[in-house]
Amino acid sequence: MKTNETASPTTPSASEPTLNASRFEVAKRAFPLAMLVLLVVIFSMSSPRFLTFSNLLIVLQQGTVLLVAALGMTFVIMAGSIDLSVGSIVALAALVAALTADSLGAAAIIPAIAVGSVAGLINGVLLAKGKVPSFIATMGAMVVYRGIVLLFTRGAPVSIEDEQFLDTYTNRTLGIPHSVVIGLVLTVVAYVIINKTVFGREVRAIGGGERVAILTGIQVARVKIYMYVLLGALCGIAGLLQGARAMAATAQLGEGLELDVIAAVVVGGTPLTGGVGSVVGTVLGVLIITLLSNGMNMAGVDPYLQNIVKGTVLVCAVFVTIDRKKIGIIK
Repeated sequence: MKTNETASPTTPSASEPTLNASRFEVAKRAFPLAMLVLLVVIFSMSSPRFLTFSNLLIVLQQGTVLLVAALGMTFVIMAGSIDLSVGSIVALAALVAALTADSLGAAAIIPAIAVGSVAGLINGVLLAKGKVPSFIATMGAMVVYRGIVLLFTRGAPVSIEDEQFLDTYTNRTLGIPHSVVIGLVLTVVAYVIINKTVFGREVRAIGGGERVAILTGIQVARVKIYMYVLLGALCGIAGLLQGARAMAATAQLGEGLELDVIAAVVVGGTPLTGGVGSVVGTVLGVLIITLLSNGMNMAGVDPYLQNIVKGTVLVCAVFVTIDRKKIGIIK
């Protein structure tokens, strides 16, 4: 009797699924950088002014507020939650900064961070202690915080005229805007927290599997509250920077920001299913969203078409980054 010792050429190798999976993982990790390079190439060809130093500096300034808020959102999404109230918190913090700038000057950043932290604390308690889903809790908070801003402003802008405040947060040193420097410092701090601290590992563990995290002894409720407070504090800084740049706090400030923040984090490779994420990816995501808007404006793309393009990019990013192993049924 002859035995067939060689596998049939039509029989798939057992290593093929693993190889395909590893290739897909590589593609997921490379997606943000590939998207960024593609946008730079396209917009450089459409406008000769796109790659100039002055325009790139404008991009950095435009993206700073988005970056600061997105750093905080990275923790929340990495844990498998969401926050729809970031735009309203930014507006609330900007209002507090505007109201205190004349008396406190640059130190108005303290009450701005404080009010953002309190707003984040409320969101975190609703989620962690009240067991309200993060989508519902923060959607309600979005309306409430925006309503507070409207109540105090009555729709009228609150001007910021204190020179010390404006010099601190809008001036430049060696040609680099102070807001950009603040954004870079916060990026380094966020990177250290996520990668070098117990808190960062706990956030990632909760997103990877909350039940398992509880069994390993992680105080899940406490970690969730802390990450929402952190997001609120960063939104406080973002609100102050946005108010300083506009030299006023308005009721419309920050409207729609939550969508750009979520898009930046997801496009940067942090899936909505949680468990993984990186600050570097978020920075790339912020650059993609900011360059997308800047490049389309320079190319003269219709503003209504720009929304379609942004939405398409977000859907593509979710399609690429989502972890389908965690989802049994798509609803």
